Amino acid sequence: MATNTELKEALKSVADKIAQYVEDAAGMTVETAYIEMGAASFDGARLAARTSVKLDGDSQTVLPMRKNEAGALEVDAVVFDLHQQNVQAAIEYRARMMDALLSVLRG
Repeated sequence: MATNTELKEALKSVADKIAQYVEDAAGMTVETAYIEMGAASFDGARLAARTSVKLDGDSQTVLPMRKNEAGALEVDAVVFDLHQQNVQAAIEYRARMMDALLSVLRG
């Protein structure tokens, strides 16, 4: 049978792990990178778009832009759409993980 000290240490360990998970889940960054076809490896992949989302709802997105024929900047729609799909998948995954964590805590 576990002693009080062992039980306290086990509970502290679990609480520390939960706190770390919540801290990790508080911020989420999704990056979409690209590489030229035929490259020997993915090591040279370059960032095409980045979105950071905080648990409180604050977010920041860096979009891929290119100059059109008139010289004006416009969003690269194909890369942006792919990036948005990645962001949505990450948000849904984080929501499922938080729900699972809450289910465990509720017993």
